[in-house]
Amino acid sequence: MVDVQTISIAVASASVVAGVIYYAFQIRQQTKIRETDLAIRINPLFNLNAMEFQRAGLKVASLEHKGYDDFVKRYGSLATDTPESLAVHTMLNFSEGIGYLLKRNLVSTDLVWTYYGEGFIKVWDKIGPLMEGLTKQAIGESFTSEPCEYLYKEMKKKKQQLQQKGVKNG
Repeated sequence: MVDVQTISIAVASASVVAGVIYYAFQIRQQTKIRETDLAIRINPLFNLNAMEFQRAGLKVASLEHKGYDDFVKRYGSLATDTPESLAVHTMLNFSEGIGYLLKRNLVSTDLVWTYYGEGFIKVWDKIGPLMEGLTKQAIGESFTSEPCEYLYKEMKKKKQQLQQKGVKNG
């Protein structure tokens, strides 16, 4: 038969184990919060005001081109200080930051979709065709559009999931 002392020792031990597990989860969550905060602070494009972000997004959405070479003919090089080039780089860099956060599971797909989903898909449809030329132009620099492409694919998946559920536009 089990006595009261044995039961109290088992309960105390279980409480200690539960406390250690809870504390480990709290440390993990705090680390994730600090990493997200740091990622946001070191990317200056997360500090855009709403007007700057909207202007860049609208400018990119209004671009008419059939790829990198056509873009350069119409608007000039992406290495210049034109409004079109700046808008492309603003949206590209911002999207890269969001893609990084999403890929590292520092933000949820649902949260990103709520704020940027459909709009980002439309913007990336304009920026995506420029990536091959932009990558060639960035020789000697570290440049990749991988976080942006990841973000695009995740937003397309989310859109498809919502469409299958019969939800329109998020």
